[in-house]
Amino acid sequence: MNRIVTMVLKNLWHVPGAWFKLCNYAKHTDTYPETEKWGHIQHILRLAIKGGNIDLKITGLENIPAENGFMMYANHQGMFDVLAIAATCENPMGAVLKKELYDIPFLHQIAVCTKSFAMDREDVRQSLTVIQNVTEEVKNGRNYLIFPEGTRSKQGNQMLEFHGGSFRCATKSKCPIVPIALVDSYKVLDQKGSAPVTVQLHYLKPIPYEEYAGMKPAEVAALVKQRIQEKIDESI
Repeated sequence: MNRIVTMVLKNLWHVPGAWFKLCNYAKHTDTYPETEKWGHIQHILRLAIKGGNIDLKITGLENIPAENGFMMYANHQGMFDVLAIAATCENPMGAVLKKELYDIPFLHQIAVCTKSFAMDREDVRQSLTVIQNVTEEVKNGRNYLIFPEGTRSKQGNQMLEFHGGSFRCATKSKCPIVPIALVDSYKVLDQKGSAPVTVQLHYLKPIPYEEYAGMKPAEVAALVKQRIQEKIDESI
């Protein structure tokens, strides 16, 4: 059975109320506290993870900065990646999503509630605008997640190259960078079936601005990729 179907069926009693509440938050997002919206999103995602037969092994939660205004960069294996991170990071955050995902029901409502941005990878000007918007939001104390590969690798636990441009948000806002290593996340929604699966999610030690100050975005990208690769190699 498809895992998404399994998630829904095992939580059928919760679906109508949770969906109505999420849509209401999205429709009137500015009238509700961010922590309230984030709490509801995490509640939905944790129900989905449990219902989807997913054993999520998490390490490094203590590495998430206490103060807001940081960037998270993760390797990208599949559609489950952002859901796993959102379900486990207690700090409210937004994400940069490719435009194809932004209008999918459920993902769209979450994107609106979290002030996430849709990026058109084919439109350089639009992409630069998104980077500028995220930079300003981080300066104002919001947290954001970006997948610097730009697309899922489709190679299991092997990463694609990291795009230096996505790190301009960090270099311009001078914020801490939290690398995130995902292992076997592709098995959740990018493979057929709904058999039990284990996914590892590792929050690595944050990289303060002082450590990467003066580096070019491509150099920062290489540094973050190296940290994530080391954790993946250690975890497999």
